[in-house]
Amino acid sequence: MARLAPGWRLQPVAALALVLALTLAPTARSGQTRRPVERGPPVRLFTEEELARYSGEEEDQPIYLAVKGVVFDVTSGKEFYGRGAPYNALTGKDSTRGVAKMSLDPADLTHDTTGLTAKELEALDDIFSKVYKAKYPIVGYTARRILHEDGSPNLDFKPEDQPHFDIKDEF
Repeated sequence: MARLAPGWRLQPVAALALVLALTLAPTARSGQTRRPVERGPPVRLFTEEELARYSGEEEDQPIYLAVKGVVFDVTSGKEFYGRGAPYNALTGKDSTRGVAKMSLDPADLTHDTTGLTAKELEALDDIFSKVYKAKYPIVGYTARRILHEDGSPNLDFKPEDQPHFDIKDEF
């Protein structure tokens, strides 16, 4: 029978200690405590028909709206986006143009940004970042953001450039 090398029992303990030291060392040196990563529901792709189901009309459904092809869960702002609320017209669709123009006109409640002024595009980026991305969880993307009208892939779409995208989630 083969004899085990002296101290063989210490090797797993030493390996564990090394892993812990490497894992905790940056935190201990910087004086910061680690925050657990908050994970929301997995992001998904929404067709126009699917997104329309989340317009705030049904009490038991979450309320979603899309800006720049990013779908946000605005249920926590029900007093603004729920049924009969001031901004309910924006929900259940990609309302990028309406947000840019600060308009609730049904003709503006679309993804189309054609013809928007530089000032409107700047307002859109500002509201997208400071209101929607800052306050509401991202639950998905519109199919239009990833696919062209004919269903072919949008080669300009880069998941790694999208808000809340984590490459580790893909593998």
